[in-house]
Amino acid sequence: MPFDVRDFPIDAHHHGQRQPAVALWLFGVCAMLIVMIGLGGATRLTGSGLSIMEWAPLSGALPPWSDAEWHRLFALYQQIPQAGLLHPDMTLAGFKGIFWLEWTHRLWGRLIGAAVFLPLIWLWATGRIARSLVPRLLGIVMLGGLQGAVGWFMVASGFFPDSTAVAPARLVVHLVLALILYTVLFWTALSAWQPLPIGAPAWLRRALLAVTALVSLTIIAGGFVAGTHAGFIDNSFPLMEGRLVPPDWDFLAPWWRNLTQNLPAVQFDHRLAASLSLLAVLGVALAGLRVGTWRLRGGLYAMMLAVAAQYALGVATLLWVVPTPLATLHQITAVLLLSACMVALHAARRAG
Repeated sequence: MPFDVRDFPIDAHHHGQRQPAVALWLFGVCAMLIVMIGLGGATRLTGSGLSIMEWAPLSGALPPWSDAEWHRLFALYQQIPQAGLLHPDMTLAGFKGIFWLEWTHRLWGRLIGAAVFLPLIWLWATGRIARSLVPRLLGIVMLGGLQGAVGWFMVASGFFPDSTAVAPARLVVHLVLALILYTVLFWTALSAWQPLPIGAPAWLRRALLAVTALVSLTIIAGGFVAGTHAGFIDNSFPLMEGRLVPPDWDFLAPWWRNLTQNLPAVQFDHRLAASLSLLAVLGVALAGLRVGTWRLRGGLYAMMLAVAAQYALGVATLLWVVPTPLATLHQITAVLLLSACMVALHAARRAG
């Protein structure tokens, strides 16, 4: 029998009523966002993000349609510092290789916008969305548009003189906004799927909230590692230059510059945050298994599995000097770990 969302018993205006059609739609958008984050990581690792120098939200959805158009776009790329400093001998064939990855990245972003906006109109028109949810969903649409604009703001930083990559700070802003968009969507989907809270002891709720914040902070620290290319130095583990703390961890003044500009410190901070996240996730999850419901325990088991996989991927990515497939998988698994934390936190939330 074919699937039809109309088969679900939905009364969108009833407080606390499950909205499975809305939940499945939003979970699908979340899956698309995870792919988008992976594509973004791949474009950064391959230096493809600067291959398209034009901001064309509508016409940019169409690929180059002639040989003359290809040569025009290649000529534009050759004007920026990245082309002259890193790829002075690049051919048109080589340009096409990086162009297609960035074009796919931007096209996927447009498809996500359509996947949010068009079903929103239909679900709202057919009464399948609670009135109280509409403002939040409209906010998500606007946040998605802002993310596209911030993406171009990030790319434009790579056009500065002597710049061969985007500015790390702008990359992190782009990443943070993507995480905010993802968490709002995922939490809303969880609430539409299971609106009634089951609850958990207050200490476990607070611990899960702290762990989720720590995981988020670790992901942001990873954004600075990616933006500064700090993963390409000190490719050993667990020591850096034979020490737990690198000797030049704090050589910049004032001290806070080391957090974002000193490459050994940027990598060390991410290592430290990741190690603390591993211990915190395992500790909280193991403690929570004794008191949680079956749904909460499922989230806790997922947290332990995801954090172990993510930590192992991080170490392997470092030791093998940041191969693109492994680094991209590491970035995707970070979002899966954050998702597992949110599943557990959502199951533990307090009634009311």
